[in-house]
Amino acid sequence: MSADPRVLVVGTTTDYIDWIRRTSPGRAFFLTDPGVRHQATEPSPPSDEEILCDLTNTPQVLNALERHLEDRRLQLSGIACFDCESMILAAVVASIHNLPYPSVEAVRRCRDKAATKAAWKVRGIPCPQARRISSIEAAEAFSQETKGTIVLKPATGSGSELVFACRGPEESRTAFTEIERGLRRRQHSRMYRVDPAEGPVIIAEEFIEGEEFSCDFIIENRQIRIIRLTRKIRSPKGPFGTIRGYVLIDDLPGDIPATNLRRRLREGAEALGIYKGVCMVDLIVRNGDIRLLELSPRPGGDCLPFLIRESMGIDMLKLSLDVAENRQIALKSHNPLKSYVGLRLFADRPGVVEEIDWRRLAADPRVSQVTIIRKPSDTIRMPPEDYDSWLLGHVIFTPSENGTELTRQCDDLAGRIALRMAPC
Repeated sequence: MSADPRVLVVGTTTDYIDWIRRTSPGRAFFLTDPGVRHQATEPSPPSDEEILCDLTNTPQVLNALERHLEDRRLQLSGIACFDCESMILAAVVASIHNLPYPSVEAVRRCRDKAATKAAWKVRGIPCPQARRISSIEAAEAFSQETKGTIVLKPATGSGSELVFACRGPEESRTAFTEIERGLRRRQHSRMYRVDPAEGPVIIAEEFIEGEEFSCDFIIENRQIRIIRLTRKIRSPKGPFGTIRGYVLIDDLPGDIPATNLRRRLREGAEALGIYKGVCMVDLIVRNGDIRLLELSPRPGGDCLPFLIRESMGIDMLKLSLDVAENRQIALKSHNPLKSYVGLRLFADRPGVVEEIDWRRLAADPRVSQVTIIRKPSDTIRMPPEDYDSWLLGHVIFTPSENGTELTRQCDDLAGRIALRMAPC
């Protein structure tokens, strides 16, 4: 009896596992952290579809994987990863099994934002100046050198977590101290560890003013295929860098040709050592020029997979499995006559959730899809104490064309959720 080919999905969340099992049954199995499974509300997969293992212990993971493959008569047909903190492990497994995935060295360059910028600078690719710093004095010195606003953040963080805009040495001192404190609280988090011997790292980065965008694309044979392009909606509230939502667009502003974007994406990926796979990138457009911010060999997260599925009919998780198995990819474009927005929904205060009523939101004719991830009894804490629990969910909607600006429509829809909470 021949072995059953499956894609290994390394270290993702249980909602993604449930999504993949429903839309691509029998195609994948999963390496999952026991703590993640313990907190899950989704049903557990059968034992042949999931290996529960401490993902920080690579030898243990590899041994468990080999036993599972042998006992279940499975054959690895590809490697997929959707979470930054699991990509190095995915690269190790891919290397051992000779499967297409970026190298460990390439993933390390992507995970370390200072290393990313250094690799781009060597190739002459426009991006912010960045430097590793290990002291308050180094933060102050970088601030004085750049003579403008700088950004301090963990080298391997995600989103707006522990990210601070600093407008001078005094703010730099405060931010550095807060990041150090936050990293000590997160010392066991895989998100903030690239080299276990080195420990967490802080970087200082030049702040570049401009419109920010994000993009998913496929790179293969030095060719770029753009899947989606979105403009980010920055939040006027919350921590610096908080993204409120995403607007699906066709082109970058300023008459920037699509060929220029594809060339910059190829240059950025290859400079990091990425030559094949699904990638996401954040970028800034300033004075008609594209400046790269971050690039990672995985599709974009947040509400983006839902936005792409709703607007374009593309399942990014399934597509990632297809790319991992070298299947043919047929991309669709969204309807250019219809705009789509993915709006993230946040709590405005801490507390224990007693009720979330989103019926008025779902009933709005602009809304096509609502996902609420909080439930009664959940505790909500606000940043900088907790950057996860204040996210309530998201809504996908088509803006009305009655002249109301998008910001006001976002405010209106977000206000249609009734959140009742008790004090913590």
